[in-house]
Amino acid sequence: MTGCALCRDDGGLTLWRGPGWRVVRALGAEVAAAPAWYRVIAAAHVAEWSDLPPAEQARAMALVTAVERALRTTLLPTRVNLASLGNVVPHLHWHVIARFDWDSRFPAPVWAPAQRGDDALRLAALRERLPACDAAVVQALQAQPG
Repeated sequence: MTGCALCRDDGGLTLWRGPGWRVVRALGAEVAAAPAWYRVIAAAHVAEWSDLPPAEQARAMALVTAVERALRTTLLPTRVNLASLGNVVPHLHWHVIARFDWDSRFPAPVWAPAQRGDDALRLAALRERLPACDAAVVQALQAQPG
């Protein structure tokens, strides 16, 4: 679908492609305050979760789970947020976002206004750890069946 941003572009730094899905780490100003932001994206244009057959729903959740576990293991976040909204981009994708009690929006959603200033030192340290996290995500995804 040519008007769809996730059909037109990968939606971030592509880490992995498999049958029917890709996983990216989000980039840009949108994720500056939460740089450990990953997306599990349907390869085909699908707008709603219920449009997927049950086997693809199970596959999607297995991928989301693999990404979440990799984030938890490598980054030790306070929480991992999972979201699939589709209000702005009606192309099925899951956000998997490592959250920390020091981040500027915590405990509110990442889309909420900041509750305090960014912790530049902690953000820089987190960004330095992202390549290792990316590698762990790829390893976890490659270990998935199918």
